[in-house]
Amino acid sequence: MPLNVLVVDDSSVMRKMIIRTLNMSGVSVGDVLEAENGQKGLEVLADNWIDILFIDVNMPVMDGMEMLNHVRSKPETKDLPILIISTESNPQRINEINANRAGFVHKPFTPETLREKIVELTGVQKA
Repeated sequence: MPLNVLVVDDSSVMRKMIIRTLNMSGVSVGDVLEAENGQKGLEVLADNWIDILFIDVNMPVMDGMEMLNHVRSKPETKDLPILIISTESNPQRINEINANRAGFVHKPFTPETLREKIVELTGVQKA
């Protein structure tokens, strides 16, 4: 089953890198949508079926932690698999991510690391 993915990161270069790495990971990918901040990400999420959400932490307008909290607070998205992809290294912030039932991948990352986290969060195996 191909996964529909939303990648939320303020850097267009990083969004492209995440998508390229995702395509190299061996996971079956359907639609891939993008947003440059948490607010835009919520708008895309409201209008599209998304199977897994990738969020950066540090973004303008609405940061990744605000977006994560918002997604978890809504009944229709509270169980959506979410993977935080960030340079974040603050243990307290990583604990907060874990408490919100989101996975975490530190930038930079490999296709294998991304695949492992996606399988862990969704149960979907390789293509």
